[in-house]
Amino acid sequence: MSERLIRVLRWGVGLLILAFVIVQVRRNWNELQSQSITWTFRPLPALASVVVVWAMYGLLIEAWRRMLAGWSQRLAPGPAARIWVLSSLGKYIPGKVWAIAGMALMAREAGVAPWAAMASAVLLQALAVGTGAVISVLFGGALLRVERPELVLWFWVGGAGALLGVLALLVPPVTRRLLALARLDPGTAAPGTGPILIGAAANLVAWIGYGVAFRLLALALLPDAAPALGAGIAAFAASYVAGLVFLVAPGGLLVREGLLFAMLHGSIGAGPAAGLAVASRVLLTITELGAAVPFLILRWGKPSAA
Repeated sequence: MSERLIRVLRWGVGLLILAFVIVQVRRNWNELQSQSITWTFRPLPALASVVVVWAMYGLLIEAWRRMLAGWSQRLAPGPAARIWVLSSLGKYIPGKVWAIAGMALMAREAGVAPWAAMASAVLLQALAVGTGAVISVLFGGALLRVERPELVLWFWVGGAGALLGVLALLVPPVTRRLLALARLDPGTAAPGTGPILIGAAANLVAWIGYGVAFRLLALALLPDAAPALGAGIAAFAASYVAGLVFLVAPGGLLVREGLLFAMLHGSIGAGPAAGLAVASRVLLTITELGAAVPFLILRWGKPSAA
């Protein structure tokens, strides 16, 4: 495939992503304004929420770099951030494959084996789902006992299964089997225990960080209805994981908002829960676009032409 055709395809996909994002932000903003609740705006908690989310992005990017290093693939922080941030926008296109495809294309341009970039992303996604489920159980058990006590047992069983799944990834044959299911074949190689432990730890911290950012957002917009920190962490993690595993929803649209509402409306009220679910979507869209803008405008992290 010629470089010119690759550039054309990249611009085409980029414009398609931008269209989906614009439509989604517009829809979310209209829904946000339609909620019959009294909004406020406190700039410091709002800014802190954005900063925390960006810090979690940085943590996950470094975990991706460490996973790549497990396959002897080296990538500097700047190019790694550029690839991770820009390819992540692909999740707004239905199908869930565009983010991985974009990552492979940009990784090749940066001198990284495409299979290694994709394999590392697949492993981190699996770790994200497993650790997110564990975090949901650890922080959401009390919340669930109030909302749906009949599901507490199944909730803990699911969390235990997710934890076992995370631990199973430490076994090289299991890792290779997962990559084979994703149609990625690094041969007999595996990234090693160290990178996977780093990936699991990074995702655990990231889920807690995202929950903190969600509470800060609530304090900025609806301080009187802000959920408790533990409830916010659990609801955010559980809803985001649901969006990740529901493959047909671009960016987990509606799935994540629906579960976030279901987990919070009993404790903070239906109106605030619906408002925060939509506000959370707007926040993450803004942070993702904001993180991408420097790389799109200033060419940060772009590999130099040979």
